[in-house]
Amino acid sequence: MFLMPRSDTPILRALLRDHPEFSSPPEGDSTSVAAYDRVYPQIEARMWAADDAGFERWLAIYQALFREQQALIGATGDGGQHHFVLGIPVADRPAHLQNCLESILQQCRLYGYGGQAPDGHWAAFTVVVAEDSRSPDAVAAHRALVEAYRAKGLDVVHFDLPEQAALLHAMPQPERDALGRLLTTQPAERFYQKGQAANRNLCYLKMLQITREPARTLYYLVDSDQSFLVNRPGAAGDHAVAALNYFHYVDRIFRSNDIRMLTGKLVGDPPVSPAVMAANFLDDLTAFLARLGACDPHAACSFHAADAPLPGDGAYHDMAGLFGLDAGAAAFDYRCPLQGPHDHAACLAQFTGRLHAFFFGEHPTRRTFFRYSGSFMDCVPARTIYPGNYIVDFAGLRYIIPFGHLRLRMSGPTAGRLIQAEIGARFASANLPMLHGRLAAVDVTGEFRPGVEHRDDAAIDISNEFERQFFGDVMLFSVVEWLKHHDLAQLTDATQVAAVVAQVEAEMLERYATKQRAVNARHAELERWLAAPPDAWRGSPALPALARFLANIAANFGDAAPAWRQIRSPDHRETRRRQIVDALAHYPDERAAWDRLLSRSAPLRRG
Repeated sequence: MFLMPRSDTPILRALLRDHPEFSSPPEGDSTSVAAYDRVYPQIEARMWAADDAGFERWLAIYQALFREQQALIGATGDGGQHHFVLGIPVADRPAHLQNCLESILQQCRLYGYGGQAPDGHWAAFTVVVAEDSRSPDAVAAHRALVEAYRAKGLDVVHFDLPEQAALLHAMPQPERDALGRLLTTQPAERFYQKGQAANRNLCYLKMLQITREPARTLYYLVDSDQSFLVNRPGAAGDHAVAALNYFHYVDRIFRSNDIRMLTGKLVGDPPVSPAVMAANFLDDLTAFLARLGACDPHAACSFHAADAPLPGDGAYHDMAGLFGLDAGAAAFDYRCPLQGPHDHAACLAQFTGRLHAFFFGEHPTRRTFFRYSGSFMDCVPARTIYPGNYIVDFAGLRYIIPFGHLRLRMSGPTAGRLIQAEIGARFASANLPMLHGRLAAVDVTGEFRPGVEHRDDAAIDISNEFERQFFGDVMLFSVVEWLKHHDLAQLTDATQVAAVVAQVEAEMLERYATKQRAVNARHAELERWLAAPPDAWRGSPALPALARFLANIAANFGDAAPAWRQIRSPDHRETRRRQIVDALAHYPDERAAWDRLLSRSAPLRRG
């Protein structure tokens, strides 16, 4: 055991006294700040293996140790920590934005990264809320949240629509033209809902403007529907916990590794469209109803098995194999979230009452849970950007998310493959996921979701999102196929690019058609169950909600579905192919234009 100043480290000293099994520092190394970093992995291993009570006990110690370590850093100056500029693009989502900002504030309070300035604000953070709302009420609500969290000690900036337009139009016209598809060409009077990629890239300009020390700044891009939390399955259900010190570990990773970009996955709700989740969810729904049909509606709910298999990465995706992932079990159990005594009838009512949320991105049976896998310092080469959870240093600001003008889904995986081809292992991933919540409130219509329309008659139309998912997959896997045989510079050869895109489109059309047939077959089976349910469940008040859900499945996935009419239209596919080929062929030039902007970034920075 080693000695440390008694007045500075009481929590660490108590931990080492009570747990002599914790390893001591190497001979001759008694640096107080470094000693904490050697202890954290030992606590993490115990904490994530513990039961509910043990987890909470270890978590309190863990958070207190980080605060104590930060106090030492502040007292000794032995830190060299990065300043973080966080960018949060948001469009018509006040409830989501509040959850996100609150999670940042709780990270500050629970872990203390960077410490507090004399005026009480958290010194190591600047948060840029990049506005993209159409609704004036949403803009006002976002502005009010910015002011509320400024009062709580967060340095939050509201990057509003007029300022965005002014910053863009301050560029010389030739430069603005060259960057129009990265930063938007929408006029100032309609400068809203530009799309996540364009708004995020505009946010980079504001982040550049407020940067004071480029060498000591990291840029953290976050989506408004994500929080600095992870979910842990416990005896009483799914718990969201602030159990990862994101900023501490990201800071150390960038100081210890030669990387430009770091990304982390998501837990909670899937990051993909219901367009590619329907087949496996209907498998799970069929299994759930088969098991439920044999139960007494008034018997105690039996859908709380803590030992039921948890879905792994990508289990929510109907084509997980395309991404090198194994979906796992053929069907996953529904985990009833109700607490306290309740029966099977209440379980079914809760389940069917939430079914419509599937079309907004929830997956009732295949949420992803956090899994501890060892040191949070461990990094592996990455190939996918999670657009709501990635960090770059100043040099990494070169690597934007392109093709925003197409409004296609899968922009992060597509950009990730391009960036991986350019910088290899300097694009890395760490086990620092964020909690993804598609719906911030019980009312699913309260927050904006592009491509999903909810009508008064309970019909939900995902055709816009479905079409963008299909052609987003075409673009992604065209890039994957291209990079097997060509380099990035050769993208300018539009003829060769077009041949690859046509080949991939044909393959993707067949894959989607196969899944559509599976969806429709399972839908027919469920309709038969609903028409003749088990005797004990006839007349259940929950069945009409199931009927509405199945009607929406038919409307969005059947042969007459609007998305399928578009996808199957040769003319529409030709238009989309031309757009994709054109975007890929211009990628090298647009990247070069962005690099030229960054090389002249000094005028953008104030002070």
